[in-house]
Amino acid sequence: MLNSMEHRLTAEDRKKQLVKIGLMMLRDKPIHELSIDAIAGQAGISRGLLFHYFPSKRDYYVAVISAAGRRLLRVTKPDESLPDDDKLREMLVQFVAFIERRRPAYISFVRGAAGGDDFAVKVYDETRAGLTKRVLTYLGTPEVADDTASAEYLRIHAWLAYAEDLAIEWSGLPEDQRPYSGAFLVDHAIEALHLLRKL
Repeated sequence: MLNSMEHRLTAEDRKKQLVKIGLMMLRDKPIHELSIDAIAGQAGISRGLLFHYFPSKRDYYVAVISAAGRRLLRVTKPDESLPDDDKLREMLVQFVAFIERRRPAYISFVRGAAGGDDFAVKVYDETRAGLTKRVLTYLGTPEVADDTASAEYLRIHAWLAYAEDLAIEWSGLPEDQRPYSGAFLVDHAIEALHLLRKL
């Protein structure tokens, strides 16, 4: 039964609530396995009312996966008062922690893009571009942050894929079987970045 506060939700608040529920469910299953009926039930509304806020299942999925991309950019944003080297490290620490904490959802995010879903590809590409631009800025080369055809941009973009895959595989191992700690993984990724830039 909805309480009076829930009755007073604006359309925008209701949409945010529904997306938040989707994000919570995304922790355990891929985007395409999210049940619209379960989401509507969790929100205390009918399936039909959910489609009043989101015209189609695809529109809802787009909203959820877009929110997931924004969340990743938000939680990996370091303290702006830090020196650039520390910003890079802090961003990477949070990136690895995010993947470890939300591994199934993150894999769903990556595989959705790899599977060719247009909306997933777009969100994934925008998120990766945002991270790439941050790294380039922290490395002291902000002038290439928007030059997606430059060798330096492509190099950093590829390095992020390496760090991402390393974190995904590492976090999938039982903790007592991991060959190194998360801190070592971050150190290794940063060392790999600096070596890559010298090639």
